[in-house]
Amino acid sequence: MKYLLLLTTAFVFTACRGVDAPPAGNAVTITTTAAPNTGMVAAANPLATEAGLKVLREGGSAVDAALAVQATLGLVEPQSSGLGGGAFMVLYDPKTAKVWAYDGREEAPSGATATMFQDPATGKPRGYFQRVGSGQSTGTPGAVVMLHKAHQDYGKLEWGSQLESSIKLAEEGFRVSPRLAGLIKRFGGYILQDDADTRDYFFLENGDPIPEGFLRDNKPYAETLRAIAKNPRALLEGDIADDIVAKIGEAPFPGTLTVADMAKYQPRKAEALCTPYRGHAICGAQPPASGGIAVQSILGTLETFDMASEKDTAEGWHLFAEASFLAYADRDKYVADSQFVEVPIKEMLDKKYLASRAELIKPDSVIKDVKAGDPVGFARGKDATPDTPGTSHFTIVDKDGLTVSMTTTVEGAFGSQRMVRGFLLNNQLTDFSAMDKDADGVLIANRVAPGKRPRSSMSPHIVFAPDGEFLFTTGSPGGNSIIAYTAKSIVGLIDWGLSPQEAIELPNVIARNGSLRMEAQNLRNAETEEIDRGAGAKEFGMSEDIVSALEAMGHKVRRSGGEISGLHIIYRNADGTLTGGADPRREGTAQKQ
Repeated sequence: MKYLLLLTTAFVFTACRGVDAPPAGNAVTITTTAAPNTGMVAAANPLATEAGLKVLREGGSAVDAALAVQATLGLVEPQSSGLGGGAFMVLYDPKTAKVWAYDGREEAPSGATATMFQDPATGKPRGYFQRVGSGQSTGTPGAVVMLHKAHQDYGKLEWGSQLESSIKLAEEGFRVSPRLAGLIKRFGGYILQDDADTRDYFFLENGDPIPEGFLRDNKPYAETLRAIAKNPRALLEGDIADDIVAKIGEAPFPGTLTVADMAKYQPRKAEALCTPYRGHAICGAQPPASGGIAVQSILGTLETFDMASEKDTAEGWHLFAEASFLAYADRDKYVADSQFVEVPIKEMLDKKYLASRAELIKPDSVIKDVKAGDPVGFARGKDATPDTPGTSHFTIVDKDGLTVSMTTTVEGAFGSQRMVRGFLLNNQLTDFSAMDKDADGVLIANRVAPGKRPRSSMSPHIVFAPDGEFLFTTGSPGGNSIIAYTAKSIVGLIDWGLSPQEAIELPNVIARNGSLRMEAQNLRNAETEEIDRGAGAKEFGMSEDIVSALEAMGHKVRRSGGEISGLHIIYRNADGTLTGGADPRREGTAQKQ
């Protein structure tokens, strides 16, 4: 007999607050789902996909496989994620019909200050690479201990056995992919060669970047994985932690992270943030991830429009862009770490509030001056947070139906570009606002504070059909564009009836802060092509007819020759079988067990 659970929208609150009632009309139904009897992995590199599948074949759960995928991505795709970074995971337990959000976001040290990224002489933010390449940019890494927390709940294999494939690959070497080679070449001219460890690892003796196809081993990485296999907190205590602190303490702009800061770090777990969209339940991560709120805000705004009849039209993309403008404005102003700042989640996702935002959208003209709404009367300063594209997303369903959607990152490309024990350290603290107050002196929600976690755009989601059964997962890398990429995929699947691969390959449309950027046909960026696509990659982009029609409505379109989305989707068909999709804009694959 099917076990049914009626969920209301879940929120994270500080200890001093009680749990508010859910927004009117925001109840969702999630039920148990029959096991598919075979698993699937979709990840950003074929070696990572295979590592996850191997664990599934050995009887491991989706969480066991996630550990294997993460460890392999950190080796073969170090520019995007790794042991030294953080992550958010949304997990569906088909036996209890519960959806959990795990938070492995990095944390600021006890010595952090609200003005740490400002030039004391001018009071303005220091230069971008000065912030990224500084010791101050690194927060306590949380991805591994988050996976351990999930393993305690849902792991089947003994902790550590999942790392065997990655250890072997690190010792024997892997062939450098086109995308990794291209990014090394691009960032080698900045600060990647400033650190002796990254210089020795990513460059040849003559100073040239290691090329595509180069056999790159990483024996220190293998030893780090062995340490983690013995102790899941090996990065946060002992010799490795000492080395991390020493590296962070190096000039320029040494950081204040201490071993004591890392020792007290704990991942968080809460019920996922779930709201309805056309009868479906859309479940994402909680703050400090802003993707759950922002994606669901876009969808809640679009729900008042007939998107199904606007498939692949200028009118449909206009509605998507306008809803994105509104959602990003609210996200930028109100979302931060809810343990430090009151985040009005309930009010931001209230159906009546989103309907009032939708009333601002006209069918044939743009909103002239998009501003954040006022869902609850909070005073928040105008945001000053940079978001850079990096990150990786993967998704797994095991034979029992346990489902994982996980986005993982070191923040910018190659993180802080400092390496310890074979892995890169994150530059996640630059996801805080560099300014603590806006021009009017009003405090910014996402300002730096000791022990605080920076706001993230990561948007892992799991979606359930109107009958409450699991339907699909989705998520993407891509800096603040993650929100638009993920929302696009959900619209494509639910409103436009597309397959996972078709939804992934829709043009990417990002509307934030007055800028409407989209992939345009017949416009290729040579640098992006070299870095983000392989030879012979297919063309993506909006037709010029639609772009011109959007411009006629008043949109100031910035045509993009390439977007760096990396969407990965697993979809449950009506007969219970699984279909996967992987973004051809990167190097990912989706394969069944």
